[in-house]
Amino acid sequence: MRWGEQVTSSFTRCAIVSVRYNIAMSYGTVIVAAGRGTRAGGKLPKQYRNLRGVPVLRHTIEAILAVPQINQLVLVISPEDQALLVDAIATLSDARITDIVYGGDTRSDSVVAGLEKLTTEFALIHDGARPLIDAASMNRVLDKVTKTGAAFCALPVTDALWAVSDGNATDAMPRDTLWRAQTPQAFRTTEILAAHQSSDMPADDDVAMARRSGIAVTPVMGSERNIKITQPEDFALAEQLLGSQMDIRTGSGYDVHALGEGDHVVLNGINIAHDAAMIGHSDADVAMHAITDALFGAVAQGDIGRWFPPTDPQWKGAASDIFLRKAAEVVREAGFEISNIDCTIICEMPKITPHATAMRENLSHILALSIDRISVKATTSERLGFTGRGEGIAAQATATVTKG
Repeated sequence: MRWGEQVTSSFTRCAIVSVRYNIAMSYGTVIVAAGRGTRAGGKLPKQYRNLRGVPVLRHTIEAILAVPQINQLVLVISPEDQALLVDAIATLSDARITDIVYGGDTRSDSVVAGLEKLTTEFALIHDGARPLIDAASMNRVLDKVTKTGAAFCALPVTDALWAVSDGNATDAMPRDTLWRAQTPQAFRTTEILAAHQSSDMPADDDVAMARRSGIAVTPVMGSERNIKITQPEDFALAEQLLGSQMDIRTGSGYDVHALGEGDHVVLNGINIAHDAAMIGHSDADVAMHAITDALFGAVAQGDIGRWFPPTDPQWKGAASDIFLRKAAEVVREAGFEISNIDCTIICEMPKITPHATAMRENLSHILALSIDRISVKATTSERLGFTGRGEGIAAQATATVTKG
């Protein structure tokens, strides 16, 4: 059924935008999430249970959509799970999610239902209960399927293998040619759809279905993190693996202000006696402006001019710590913590070093950040350019923020 057509109206509360593509796209993904997952225990199907407060399926969807080469996504669910899906994907808005369809009696039926909605040349089929698929594995399988027409993520077997009979080890098994299959498994869409439609027997996975039709399939290196949640203890492992994922981002900032008449400059909130003052709409604290821009940039939230337009009269003469506090707030609202700040002030005069500690202390107070995570230093431009001629002061800054 088409999203927004045959799915009940309760889905319309979601923020997904329905788009039907009329042209062939390169890569589409079918996420199969119609199973019950009874071995995992719990009252809910495993794909709707929470990992770190977020449903497993939401993690899986976001991991797939984090890869920009994916042009289309189709979700295959159980008709019993409509309300659960609404909750799982609430606030998720991505036009690449084009269809939500109901699965069938078998996994193959569910895969076919999803493949029939894809309009892309290549299809990636992925388990809804594999929330830790990483971009590197995705890129490897995308590259290989483009070259060979069929590929899948897998890991070579490294442990010793033994045949067991009556509870006892009997024969050592060769492992040199054995791989453990994962998903995504990728194929030309028309070929894997035909393979499923022509078979009336179950298969362990889509690679097995492809091999029945004579399609050669190439394994590419997957990841030990790409676990499939199957047993109750897998949730604890997935929680642990999610916790080890740290999102580290760095932003940079640069600002310059001209010097004019006055008797002091303000740098990182510290008044420093000088034979000129900086000219600007606010207090023209060039160093704090650079740090503010670095923080906004680290979380991709524009710059100081976007948040505090110089055309707005309310910011006339404003103290720049207002801007810096807002940037820190935006960073933390995005779920990040500030890790460190590094600021370089570029001028011939005044001398910065005698005031560097006071600046670090002030920034530490404003940002609620340990002073040993804040660096303030200075350099000259060897009397070259506008800073060398004493016409202005420049500053540049970097900010590192982390999540996880």
